[in-house]
Amino acid sequence: QVQLVESGGGLVQAGGSLRLSCAASERTRNTFAMAWFRQAPGKEREFVSFIKWSGSSNTDYADSVKGRFAISRDSAENSVYLQMNSLKPEDTGIYYCALELDPTTTLALREGWQYDYWGQGTEVTVSS
Repeated sequence: QVQLVESGGGLVQAGGSLRLSCAASERTRNTFAMAWFRQAPGKEREFVSFIKWSGSSNTDYADSVKGRFAISRDSAENSVYLQMNSLKPEDTGIYYCALELDPTTTLALREGWQYDYWGQGTEVTVSS
C-alpha cells in the first residue's frame, strides 16, 4: 500500500509564496502521474495541477492557478512539488496529493476519482 505524505502548508499573507511537497512511501513501478487537488471550507474538492511521469503534455493547471503555481517532480524519489506564488485568499484550503498508476487521458487526470492513492492533506491559509 503506497502512502503519500504532504508537507509545506502554513499561514501566509496574500501575495506570498509556499512550496508544497508530497513524497510516496515507496517507489511505485508504474507511476503515470501525480497531482494536487484542494478543498476550500464548505466547497467541493477541485483540481489544481497534475504532472505526468513521461510523455508529452505532461503538466496541466486549473485556470485559477495558471501563471502562479508550478508543479514539478522528482521521479527517482517518486515525489511531487507545488510552488505557489502570488497567493490569494481564495487559495485557502486543504491541499491533497494524489497518485495515478495507470495510463489515462489528460482530461481524466483532472478528475479526482481517477487516482489510486491520496495523501492526508496539508492546510494552506492565505490571509488578506
